[in-house]
Order: sequence, then structure tokens, then C-alpha cells
Amino acid sequence: MPSFNQTFQERAERSAKAKQAALEKLRNKPPVDEAVLAERRAAAERKEAAQAAKRAEKQAERDRIAAEKKAAAEAAEAAAEAERIAAAEAAEKARPKLPTAAELKAARDARYAARKARVGKK
Repeated sequence: MPSFNQTFQERAERSAKAKQAALEKLRNKPPVDEAVLAERRAAAERKEAAQAAKRAEKQAERDRIAAEKKAAAEAAEAAAEAERIAAAEAAEKARPKLPTAAELKAARDARYAARKARVGKK
């Protein structure tokens, strides 16, 4: 617990002692064996390789799903286009055929000829 009655000199001494104690603790730590260090590195590399493989697998799955969605969308679009064309063809067939100008003239001439034939019989 800090004491508020300490001087700056006392606080600096305590800080220096704490730093010295930390350095001594670090110096007393045994050195890391090269074999252990190599094993740690190998384990880290294996872990990284496994993670990379997992990421690649997930990316491949995402790509596959995206391709399926794209194919489904294209198929739906093609089906909608075919349906639209079929509906247009059905509407074209259902629409009454309007006679051309030549057909109208031929019908008019036929009526005229029939009327003349009837009037001539009287």
C-alpha cells in the first residue's frame, strides 16, 4: 500500500529495487534449449499449415455456394425469359388477326358484286 508520506527519493529507490529484482528474476531463468525451440517452431508451422488448409477449404466452400447461387439465378432468369416468350406467343395467337388492306378491298368488292347480282335479278 503506498504511503503518502514518502519522499521522491524513497519512491525512486523502491522503483529501482523493483526493476533490479525483475532483472535478476529474468537472469535466473534457464536458457531455452534449441531442440525445444525447434519443436515449438515446428508445432507453430504445423498449426499455421492446418489453419491455411482450413481457410482454403472454407473459401472453396464459399466459392462453390456462390457458383451454385449464380447458376440458380441464371436458370431462373432463363426460365422467366422462356415463360415471357411463351406468354407473348400465346397472346399473339389469341389476338384476332386483323385483315390487311388487300383483304378488306377483296371483301368489299365481293359484297358489291353480290349486291349487283341481287339487284340484277329483280
